[in-house]
Amino acid sequence: MDKKSQKIAVLGSTGSIGTQTLDVIADHPGLFRAEVLTAGRNWELLARQALRFRPRLVVIDSEEGYVPLREALRGTGIEVRQGAGAIADAAALPSIDTVVTALVGYSGLLPTLAAADAGKTIALANKETLVCAGEIVTARIRRGGATLLPVDSEHSAIFQCLQGENRDRLRRIILTASGGPFRTFTARQLEDVSVEQALRNPNWDMGAKVTIDSASMMNKGFEMIEARWLFSCAPRDIDIVVHPQSVIHSAVEYCDGSVIAQLAVPDMHLPIRYALGYPDRLEAPRQERLDLTRLSTLTFEAPDRGRFPLLQLAFRAIEAGGNAPCALNAANEIAVAAFLRGQTRFTSMPRIAEETLHAIPLIENPSLADIIETNAEARRIAEQCLADNYQL
Repeated sequence: MDKKSQKIAVLGSTGSIGTQTLDVIADHPGLFRAEVLTAGRNWELLARQALRFRPRLVVIDSEEGYVPLREALRGTGIEVRQGAGAIADAAALPSIDTVVTALVGYSGLLPTLAAADAGKTIALANKETLVCAGEIVTARIRRGGATLLPVDSEHSAIFQCLQGENRDRLRRIILTASGGPFRTFTARQLEDVSVEQALRNPNWDMGAKVTIDSASMMNKGFEMIEARWLFSCAPRDIDIVVHPQSVIHSAVEYCDGSVIAQLAVPDMHLPIRYALGYPDRLEAPRQERLDLTRLSTLTFEAPDRGRFPLLQLAFRAIEAGGNAPCALNAANEIAVAAFLRGQTRFTSMPRIAEETLHAIPLIENPSLADIIETNAEARRIAEQCLADNYQL
C-alpha cells in the first residue's frame, strides 16, 4: 500500500492508545490522514480532536454525547453519527485503508469483524476481540483478504522478532510482564489493596481497565490467548515471564536455541508506529532512546499463579476452547468495573470470573450468535454473582 495516501480510522480515539495513535499521525502528516475518529462517551475530547485533525466522520457511542458533539462541530463539514452500529459501519468505509481498533473490551469485536469483511488493514490494539472470538475473527480476516497487525507492545515485539524467519522453526514464544504494582504483595496484602494502588502501573500509562487487568495479571492471560491466534501456536508453547523493568517487550526462541528479543524504552508510540508504517520503520521524534549503559540490571521471574489466579483461569479457558474465553472476558469486565466503582475487593475479581466460567455451558464450535449470547449470559451471571457474594 502507498503509505503517502493512507487514510486511518481510529476507533477509540479518546483513549490511551487512540490519543497516542493521533500523536503518530501528527508526527507524519505526509503519510497518514485521520479519516474517521470514534469514541464511547468523551464527546468533549472527540470534538477537540476533530477540530484539529478534520476527519471526514466522527462517531460517538453514547446517546448523551451526540447532540453536544454535533453542536460543537456544526459548520465544519464533519459528519457526526451515533451508536455502536455506526462505529462498525465506519470501520468498513471504502475510503479507509487502515483501522486502528483501540476500543475497550468486548466492544471491539463487531467493528473488527466489519473491517475484516471489508478487507482492511487492521492495527489491533483490542486483545479482547481475539480472546472472545479468535477462530471466527481469523477466519473472517482470511476470507475478507484483510491484514492483521498487532499493536500491543508484547505482540508487536513478537511480530518483529519473527520477521524474515521460518515460523516452522519457532520453538516457543516468551511473553514478558511487568508484574504490575502488586508483584511483591503477599496474598494477605492483596485482600486490602485500593483502586488507587491498582491504578499505579510502574511502567506503562494505560487506561483504567487495562491497568487493573495488568495489576491482576488478567491482561497477560488475555495476551497469551491473543498470541495463540495471532501466531497460530499452542498455549503450551507460550511462556510468561515477569520482567519488572519492561525493557524486553517479548521474545521468541527458535529450534536451534537462539532467543531473539525486542528491546525499547516503554512507550506505546513505538508499536503503534510500527503497525502504521509496516513494513517500513518510521522516524520516531517522540521515542526516548534506550541506553544500555544506564541499565544496572534486568531481572526475570516466574509469575505466581497462586497469588494471581486470573492468569491460570486464562490458560484453563483457552484449553477448554470454544466460548469459554468469551465467558471469562465478560465476567472479568463486570468484575473490573465493580472494583473500579469500589463495589468489590481486588481478590474477589478472580472468584467472580471462576464462578461465571464454571456456570456457562461450553460450546466447542461457537457461531458469532453463540459468542454474542455467551457474552450477554456471562455478564448476567457475573452481575448476580457479585450481588450475591462479593459486593462490599
